[in-house]
Amino acid sequence: MLKTLVRKEMLLELRSREVLISMITFGAAVMLLYAFAFRPSPDVLQQFAPGLLWTVVLFVSVLALHRSHSREKEFDAFSLTLAAPVDRSTLFLSKWLGNFFMLLISQVILLPIFFLFLQLPLPEMAAPFVGLLILVDLGISGAGSLLSGAVMRARVNEFLLPLLLFPMVTPLMISAVKSTAAIMEGQPFSQWKLWLQLIVSFVIVFGLVGYLIYDYVCEE
Repeated sequence: MLKTLVRKEMLLELRSREVLISMITFGAAVMLLYAFAFRPSPDVLQQFAPGLLWTVVLFVSVLALHRSHSREKEFDAFSLTLAAPVDRSTLFLSKWLGNFFMLLISQVILLPIFFLFLQLPLPEMAAPFVGLLILVDLGISGAGSLLSGAVMRARVNEFLLPLLLFPMVTPLMISAVKSTAAIMEGQPFSQWKLWLQLIVSFVIVFGLVGYLIYDYVCEE
């Protein structure tokens, strides 16, 4: 059942591509702005590159997280989904994985643009960098899927989601920036493993919380 629900989430987006195109367009526009703003100072750009990268990822993720629930609000489709004989915790997992895959697909396209526009060298530690991206994407998607379901029926849900999400993922973003900076500088794992442990803890906590309370989040 989980596989079917995740497939449904992906098909809904891949048929229209409206969210994916919006994510890529917005992310590329912000990166282009960064490129013009920091071009006179490459040293400053190298120093702030990790923070700029995760700022773009966070802003882009809001587009996918909001749309994942709001499109099912139309014609009360989400209520019909809840009426199906499916465990609601499984629904959360499908939203979580669907948003994760959407964020991952957008990053596959946006990351080369980021390093190209800002004229940054690719990280030499490629495997840790990719693993870090996957973990942080899981954290953003987990917390965002839970909040998106909670604010779905609010009248101003498009404003409430980022208002609640940004403070909630602040520890995750700080850890992601610190870990990315260490990877780009080639620091040994022992010097940044604490930040990675915080990221893993964030993913586990919000994954479990979402799995356990999504049943109550779905109630009107």
